[in-house]
Amino acid sequence: MSSEEPDSAYIYFKKQFEKLTSNPIIMLNFDKTTATNKVLNDSLQNAKLIFISGGDQSRFMNVVKNTPIYTAIHQAYENGSTIAGTSAGAAVMCEHMITGNQKLETKYTETFNNIRYDNLETTTGLGLVKNVIIDQHFLKRSRYNRLLSALVEFPTHIGIGIDESTALIVRDKEIEIVGESEVIVVKKPKGIAKSKKENLVSIKSLEMAVYNEGQKFKIQ
Repeated sequence: MSSEEPDSAYIYFKKQFEKLTSNPIIMLNFDKTTATNKVLNDSLQNAKLIFISGGDQSRFMNVVKNTPIYTAIHQAYENGSTIAGTSAGAAVMCEHMITGNQKLETKYTETFNNIRYDNLETTTGLGLVKNVIIDQHFLKRSRYNRLLSALVEFPTHIGIGIDESTALIVRDKEIEIVGESEVIVVKKPKGIAKSKKENLVSIKSLEMAVYNEGQKFKIQ
């Protein structure tokens, strides 16, 4: 539901997954008319793997939020299913999901020009990973300003920037890195001060780490 071209996204990912499993792979492209369909939601809840495509995370959550789809995904997760996703499908894993929009700018840009408070737009995500803000395409699109803006709004959270062709494997409170590039982790901002001038902000210190394949770290 994230993608503007769901059929093409499904065909692409199906070809990849067919190399890995003989299990049936199906597309569930819910909308407002099918969100309460019990048969479809039962299929979702019983899936061993739920993979969420890229696109627009807000488009996905606008369909899923406050519906049986949300409940079915959480029930599948509690039953031991793997919930995965790419790009927008990674962003939706958080409680506080980055939409990509700025409150203080009318035009969308892939990165933020500066770090300002009350600028980052977030909304409710799936909340499968707690106390974490996830950003994606991170190094490729230099999204440091966006992730640091998130930490200004949610200073007790851990900011995780995942680069392209790279993934997190989350098992309880431990995260392992896999893939070709790197993951940036920022946390514990201290001395946050907010200026009245153009909503600028200062941070006296914060922790930052860079991880690559095979390395692990803990979250709260």
